[in-house]
Amino acid sequence: MEIITNREGGILILKLKGRLDTNASMDFEQQVEASINASSKNMIIDFSDLEYICSSGLRVILQAAKKLKSLQRELVLCSMEDYIQEVFEISGFDSFLKIFASKNEAVKSF
Repeated sequence: MEIITNREGGILILKLKGRLDTNASMDFEQQVEASINASSKNMIIDFSDLEYICSSGLRVILQAAKKLKSLQRELVLCSMEDYIQEVFEISGFDSFLKIFASKNEAVKSF
């Protein structure tokens, strides 16, 4: 999996490309942690090029959301394919994380 980091104003954007499986989740966790520690910005995770997510990937997203909340920052998600969004709905993550249809909508939410 590839993680492309970008910044727009006061927002850090992580774009995921490929498969967020068990093997990739450890690298993803390290990247997210380093990004949170190095930046005082809100965060968007862009799923537009993500093909698959497993429970380990969900765990990393949950940890990131909790850590950002404790720092008075926010995590929002965007651009999910229907089958990826369904994983978030089934797991109940959509009840406490904001999910937007596009990156532009996510950026405007801040």
